[in-house]
Amino acid sequence: MALIAVVEDEQSLRGDLVEYLGACGHRVVGCEDGVALDRALATGEVDIIILDVNLPGENGFAIASRLREQSSVGIIMLTARGLNVDRVVGLELGADVYMVKPVELRELEAQVRSLSRRLGATVQPVAAAPAPASGWVYDQLAWALVSPSGARIKLTANERTFVTLLVAKPGEPVSRDEIMRALGKRAWDPTDRSVDSMVRRLRAKGEELDAGGLPIEAVHGTGYAFTAPVDRTMMGERS
Repeated sequence: MALIAVVEDEQSLRGDLVEYLGACGHRVVGCEDGVALDRALATGEVDIIILDVNLPGENGFAIASRLREQSSVGIIMLTARGLNVDRVVGLELGADVYMVKPVELRELEAQVRSLSRRLGATVQPVAAAPAPASGWVYDQLAWALVSPSGARIKLTANERTFVTLLVAKPGEPVSRDEIMRALGKRAWDPTDRSVDSMVRRLRAKGEELDAGGLPIEAVHGTGYAFTAPVDRTMMGERS
């Protein structure tokens, strides 16, 4: 299996990329700059580099240029620059793929798979596992809850945040304050019924798909709980 090096100085973005690609089944290492990348390259295992252009010290263009003089490693460049001239420069310096931020994570992972095939690498995504015959499945990559009958309830961004909190500890109540903070709001206000409305919409989606009763229950004086066993996976969309 190939190793991917993510070179990004913004810690939160680097962490997101490493976590997402790792969840897709890839081996991934995070590097904050060219020096850290050189340490990773010294192992001789790196096959694909996801390289930010605007790095402290040696920038991505310079790194790509020197790497191409001595290596055929795959290079995917990420930059906030959308100018066509920058794209041309990046490709002329040896980048295999040039993507402008903010990147869509599924598109980035698709580029990784495509590039690995061209390079003859053996990077493979995690095989999709079938839903269990009984119990719920939370498909994190596809943003969906899958009922025991196989019905897929697609989630919005806020619904995904909410469900992620609940299924992290099924059977245990999650406070309204914790839910509100996760949704980017201030501490819970008793007059704010947005979470209750969201739960009603989720239940309605389940009813439309004949998914059975959605096991999200209000816990008096606390918040909400996911009251059924649930399997958390990273399977993505199934064909």
